[in-house]
Formats: sequence, C-alpha cells, structure tokens
Amino acid sequence: MSASADLKERIAAVVESHRDDIVEVGETIMRNPELGFKEFETAALVQQKFDELELDYRAGLARTGVKARIDTGRPGPTLALIGELDALVVAGHPMENPETHAAHACGHNAQIAGLMGAAAALSDPTILRDLCGSIVLFAVPAEEYVEVEYRHGLVQEGELEFLGGKPELIARGEFDDVDLAMMIHTHSRPDENGMASVTASNNGCVVKQIRYIGKAAHAGGAPHMGVNALYAAHIGLAAINAVRETFRDDDAIRVHPIITRGGDLVNVIPSDVTLETYVRGKTTDAIDVAAAKVDRALKAGALALGAEVEIITLPGYLPLVNDQDLTEFFLANQRVVHGEPQARRQGHRTGSTDMGDVSHIMPALHPSMAGAVGSNHAVDWLIDDPQMAYLEPAKALAWMAADLLGNGAEEARRVLDNFQPRMSKDEYLAYQRGLSQVERWSGAESA
Repeated sequence: MSASADLKERIAAVVESHRDDIVEVGETIMRNPELGFKEFETAALVQQKFDELELDYRAGLARTGVKARIDTGRPGPTLALIGELDALVVAGHPMENPETHAAHACGHNAQIAGLMGAAAALSDPTILRDLCGSIVLFAVPAEEYVEVEYRHGLVQEGELEFLGGKPELIARGEFDDVDLAMMIHTHSRPDENGMASVTASNNGCVVKQIRYIGKAAHAGGAPHMGVNALYAAHIGLAAINAVRETFRDDDAIRVHPIITRGGDLVNVIPSDVTLETYVRGKTTDAIDVAAAKVDRALKAGALALGAEVEIITLPGYLPLVNDQDLTEFFLANQRVVHGEPQARRQGHRTGSTDMGDVSHIMPALHPSMAGAVGSNHAVDWLIDDPQMAYLEPAKALAWMAADLLGNGAEEARRVLDNFQPRMSKDEYLAYQRGLSQVERWSGAESA
C-alpha cells in the first residue's frame, strides 16, 4: 500500500517551503564544480545543510562522502537516498572551473539539491512520525570515472582501493547498514524520456590504461634507429575498430579510447605513448569477451612496430539493473504529477554508473527526471528548469521514502522479500578485485 495522498501533500509543502534554499544549493554547486575525490567544498556545503537541519552525520567517507541518518524510532528497513558530489571535465563549458576545466554537465548539482530538499522534508517531525525504519541521506563522491591516472595513483598510495565512489564505499562497509537505495539523475530530453523515466538496465564497464613503449631517435636524421610508440598505438586503435563488427548487437558493447600522451617533441620518435579506454557492455560476460578482444588488438600494435605494450585493467562499474518494484512506486508518483505519457519505462541504455554496483547487492533505483537542456557531458548542457531539476526530485525522493517506510514499512519489507541479490557483498568484492591486472607484452620478442 503506497503512502496516503495527505502525507505526500505535506511532504510537497515542506519541500516548497524550502524552495529558495534548495535552488541556491543547486546553483552554488553549479558555479563551483569539483572533480571526483576532490569535492571538498561541495561536501562542506552538504555538511552545512545537515547542520542547519540538526542532523547527525559522518564526513570524509572515501575522502569526501557525507552520510546522515534519520532514525524514526520505530523498527523497519533502512532506505538510502543518494546524491553525487562530482563534476567532470568539459573544457569550454560556460560554468567550468578555469583551472581544472571541471563543469557540472551531467546534473550532479541537481542531485545534491534534491537530496537536501528531501532531507528537509523527511527530518520534519510532522512527516517523520508517519514513517518506520531509518533513512540514510548519502552524498557520495566520484561517480564520473575520470582522471584515471590520478585515481590509480591514490590506489597505489593505499588511499583508495577502487576508482569509483560507490565501489569504494561498499568496500569500506558504508552500505552495510542500508537495505534499499535510490537516487535521481537529471536528463535533458523530455521529448524522448518524458518528464520522468526509468531504464530497465544500463551498461557496466571495465577500464584500461595502456602504455606503448618504443625507442626514441631523431625523427629526421635517424628514424630507422627508433621504435615509434605512437604508430604502435595507431595500429592498436585501428585494430580495435576492425574488431567492432565482431561485437554482438545484443551485448551493447562500447569501446572509446583516447590518447593521453602522444609524444614529447615533434622531432623525436615517440617512445612513450599512453591511452585510456572503457570497455562497456550489457553483462559482465559480454564485457569480459570484448575486453579480451581489445587486449588482443592492442598487442597487434606492439607486434607491428616491435614495441612493448603495458595493459592495466582496472575494475569499473557493474551493469545497472533497476528494481522493478521500486520502479513502479516511482512511476506511479510521477504519473500523478505529470500524467501517464510523461512517466515512462525505457529499455537498455549504454551509459554506465556505479549505482550498478549497488543494484547487484540490494534493491536499487536510478531513474531520471527532466530539467536541463543540451547534450549530456557537453558544453551546452545546463539546468533550464529549476523547479523540475531541483524541487521535483526532492519531492520524488521523499515520496519514495513515504511509500516504502509508511504503513509500518510494509512495502519496503515486500520489496526486500521479492529481491534476489545478484551477488553478496563478498562475492561482489571478489569479482571486482579479480579484474585488476597488469600485463606487459613485447612485440619484439613475439615476432
């Protein structure tokens, strides 16, 4: 049984009473973007808002995460409401940080604004008295899997184990006290996605750092004395493109490498060239098969030039599978607000999120709501509808808490009874840790 209309109306009223503050949170974060595991100012703002709401919290989780807990005083499951702290690199964005080129071109600023609005509603005693169990309000770092070299350095220094925020928090036990979890993403395509939508699933990924090692020589006077690592990389990239037609359409494979270092001087044969890529897919099995083909293609470049190639494989994110019971609660609420055609189920999508990791061990939901314009991760992406981007997600998060934890938390218990974990936490960690490997292969020795 979903929560009463009266309770939801009271939640909406509390959110609207905090309108100016919620919008200011979203706009402040938009103006001050920070990259993953560096979101110190954004985390400080979250702490300030939790202080204003007189919520107990813990900070500095996986460097910047902030976690508050509201206990109703009545037994029941724990629901985590999540917002992501980080931006990504989008040089040329009108609101980029000029030093780091970080920009909120994905809407994580709206996630935190919505989370703060939900916190205001759910900490209100007149709302809380109708709920059972507990609510975790979780601002998490580093969903965007960027600056791979920097993050890998933190791993090598022992500061992190994983390069994504939620995997790191799972490993640290910060989800051990959570039974169900959800968050809301902002989208910019209401014509395609309606005002609110839920995908069935999203791709997972592994991440690779690649280094081709050749031999420097004078590019004009003695190129025959060198081994051109850039040409080796070029052939490796061409080989990846050649194997794309072997990827099954049903597996939704995506491989999109970039060159992060292409040489040092134009008159020196490049001897040290580095690349990064994701290998994304619909299932872990599909990712494993595609990743092996990518490795083989990369070795072809080394073989052709007689170079060496080092391939570092890093655990990425597991495929997202949205819980169907949670999906229906979310869409039912949005149908009331926006009408049936504007609350939509979507098929599989090929982007990746570390909410997929959470979805393997507990019921999880990662829907999206309108409120932006432009292309995701691009210079034209901006919030254009503060009501839809900031206020409506706050209501939607709090309404989900009301549906799940109202009426003795019977619906949360039902969702948990229906859920079959794809992995236990221990199985999840074993799988992710098993992905990490370093392979160094010599084309000269294999010729």
